[in-house]
This record gives sequence, structure tokens and C-alpha cells, in this order.
Amino acid sequence: MASTHTSDEPTRRDFLMLTTGAMGAVGAAAALWPFIDQMNPDASTRALASVEVDVGAIEPGQAITVPWRGKPVFIRNRTPEEIEAAKQVPVAELRDPVARNDNGAADAVASDENRAAPGKENFLILVGVCTHLGCIPLGQQGDFGGWFCPCHGSHYDTSGRIRKGPAPENLLVPVYTFVSDTRLRIG
Repeated sequence: MASTHTSDEPTRRDFLMLTTGAMGAVGAAAALWPFIDQMNPDASTRALASVEVDVGAIEPGQAITVPWRGKPVFIRNRTPEEIEAAKQVPVAELRDPVARNDNGAADAVASDENRAAPGKENFLILVGVCTHLGCIPLGQQGDFGGWFCPCHGSHYDTSGRIRKGPAPENLLVPVYTFVSDTRLRIG
């Protein structure tokens, strides 16, 4: 016996099919959620995504090292003489002419102005990993008064730019902001 129902009105069967489909989708999502959620980084990793540092106690000429994302970050309060020496270096003489500052344009030139924060030029913030083989350079050493990597002899100046040795690039300037005059957020 063929159905004679030709109305466009929904039937009970339509309602049951729609409800069953919706409940199946909700059930599938509920079953998949633990698998999706476990791919998120854990709380300790999220805590390392950014770090705040009080830089008010760092005297001119001093530097500190803080951990960020498993890497050392050098924070140096440069003296006016160190800043002036870095500004006097012509970009054409640099081995790596790119600023490598995650706060600016990717193709910015490696002038001292493009490697420090405007208004806070005395503070230089660098990821402390040699760009040659990933060693950790020693601060306030080397031929240019910046950093020296004793593993292979790379010398960086007071702006973190490679000047001598096998390292191919300048030290990276990570993303950072000054949240106050004396507080710095990295990341």
C-alpha cells in the first residue's frame, strides 16, 4: 500500500530523524573532545609563553639572564657609551644587515635603532642563543664588548649583531613590551 501523504508538513519521522542526527553529532563531539583537548599545551607550557621581568634594579652596564620558552634571554641595560658605539657602526659593515627583531618589520636593517625599543634604547633584549650552533654566548666579552661565543669564536657587538666568527645571523630580538617603566613582558 503506497503512502498518499503529499503534504510539505514535517512528519513525526522527520522529527525523529532530525533529533537522532543532532544527538549523534553531540555524542560524537563529546567523545572526540578529550582527544582534541589533549593536544593543547599543558599549563606549564602556557605559563612559559610569556614572562614578566622587573628591570628597575638593573644598573647601566649590567645584564641579567631570564628563561623564556626554554631559552635564555639576555636583558642588558646599556650605558650611553655602548649605545653610541652601536649607533656608529655603518650597516654596510655588518655581516648580517637584517635587524632580526620580532617587534618590527622582517626586512628592517640592523641599525641599533631597529634592535631596541623606542624610548627605551638603553635596554637591549636578546634571545641568548648563538646563531651558529645554538651555544650560549658569554656577555660583556669579545672584541666588540657585547657577547662572545667561546665554542666557535663568534663575536657580537653591544647591539647583539654578529661582527666576527662563523655565526651567520644577529642574535634574535624576541617579542616584548614594556608594561610600565620598570616592567618588561617577553612573549
